[in-house]
Amino acid sequence: MFYHDRELQYKVRVDKPNPAFARMLQQAIGGIEGEIRVCLQYMFQAWGARGPVKYRDMLLETGTEEISHIEMLATAVALNLEGAPTSLKDEFAKDKVVGAVLGGMDPRHILSSGMAAMAVDSNGVPFNGSWVVGSGNLAADMYANVMAESTGRVLATRLWEMTDDPGMKDMLAFLIARDTMHQNQWLAVLEELGGTKGIHPIPNSFPQSEEVKDFNYAFVSTYIGDKTTEGGRWISGTSIDGKGEFHLKKAAPLGGEPKLAPPVPEGHAQKEQMTAAGSVLGKVTDKVKGTASGSAKSK
Repeated sequence: MFYHDRELQYKVRVDKPNPAFARMLQQAIGGIEGEIRVCLQYMFQAWGARGPVKYRDMLLETGTEEISHIEMLATAVALNLEGAPTSLKDEFAKDKVVGAVLGGMDPRHILSSGMAAMAVDSNGVPFNGSWVVGSGNLAADMYANVMAESTGRVLATRLWEMTDDPGMKDMLAFLIARDTMHQNQWLAVLEELGGTKGIHPIPNSFPQSEEVKDFNYAFVSTYIGDKTTEGGRWISGTSIDGKGEFHLKKAAPLGGEPKLAPPVPEGHAQKEQMTAAGSVLGKVTDKVKGTASGSAKSK
């Protein structure tokens, strides 16, 4: 069950409404780096969580906080749209170019939402649920969460640079601070699970004895030239999980040339594909012809 409060988590004020900035803020709502993504990601991870209940509780609380961030940003969009032009006629009278693009604002803020935020990115592309990661593996999900918070923080810092409005800078500074905490929060879970040595490779429940040994810590260089790949931490020395040794291996075709079965008749490929020597259809045809020939001779 969820509850709500009429008051925002943090103050949202706009000193100078800017419809173009309202469009930019849409990326922080419905973009791949946005708050809808992390909100749903943490929620679905929580709803499917198995194991110690503390992880489920934490995910639920953070996912719920992210709803508050969507609310703040949606409020910021609405406030930035107050006083925005609703008539192209008026804008054309001022400046034809400005009128053509409405000064950079999203026309759908007029046409579709009535001066309100939408579940879309800054280009008007609807939020995509396929961005939500919930694998059922706690360690894998924490890495996905660190990435989501990292790209979200990058976006928030860029938005902070794009505005001169003191109220918007203050709101974004708050969201940037929360991204800082959430990055550290997910990393704290990974540390609690055992860090790089304890949880890797993910899933750590699969027996590594089943892996192809010569390749599980090899950097495969696909560069075709004679020059050897320049060394890096991933080329030599003990692996990060402490369970192997990094080494360089030049890529080589070890699998042979693939041989696929001929098309099945029911698939209706071109007849030129299906009558090649040795094909199933060719063999069937030859057998039918042979049967027919034998029948004719017996007569």
